[in-house]
Amino acid sequence: MSPDARWLSLCMDTAEDTPRLGAFWAAVIGGRHETSAADPAGDVVVPAVEGGGLAMCPVPEVKTVKHRVHLDICAAAISDLEALGATVLIPAEESGLGWTVMADPEGGEFCAFLRDGDPLPAHRLQGVGIDCADPEQVARWWGDRFGITPVRQEGGAWWTLEGVTNDPVVTFDFARVPEPKTVKNRVHWDVYGDVADFERAGATVLWTRPRWTAMADPEGNEFCVFPEPADTSGD
Repeated sequence: MSPDARWLSLCMDTAEDTPRLGAFWAAVIGGRHETSAADPAGDVVVPAVEGGGLAMCPVPEVKTVKHRVHLDICAAAISDLEALGATVLIPAEESGLGWTVMADPEGGEFCAFLRDGDPLPAHRLQGVGIDCADPEQVARWWGDRFGITPVRQEGGAWWTLEGVTNDPVVTFDFARVPEPKTVKNRVHWDVYGDVADFERAGATVLWTRPRWTAMADPEGNEFCVFPEPADTSGD
């Protein structure tokens, strides 16, 4: 069975200062921050790799709960991220884990992994973390959509998809959490595909726009579906 989805990009809601947040994430993950003259709805972070972009989406609602979808990045030093405007929430030394939990200038959580002297890659996004009530179910659902077999990690505590994006380093990691989803995720992803295929697989249509359809997976995680671009190679 062929995949339903082909990767397009990540998106992040912003309610305070779109240019500031865009500039911050451009510096964190690598790339440049641009304002789209053709689309005044938001700014974009143009990445070092195709498909690694991050669209900044202005929304009226402010952040109220912990991000259920967050970004994992690599960095040379925590102080470098603090200098850009990030805040340490849980130091790795305190948690005993291999990463530091931080917040961006709007309070959005992300995890920073230090490279311990290794040179940083041009694109410093290394993963997308998704909180789940049932990580195996959600990982398998998205694995079926992308045509990727999920990998079980740490006794089933989380499940990983590799090769979702065009960057071979970036993983999608689905982890179990006790708290339920209560509000719209402030980080989501866009894909190319057919809305009807997603509906048949169990996704729900939330709303439609002229260029895309917003949907939710079986656990309520929002994503947007764009039609495949027309093939103009023969024109």
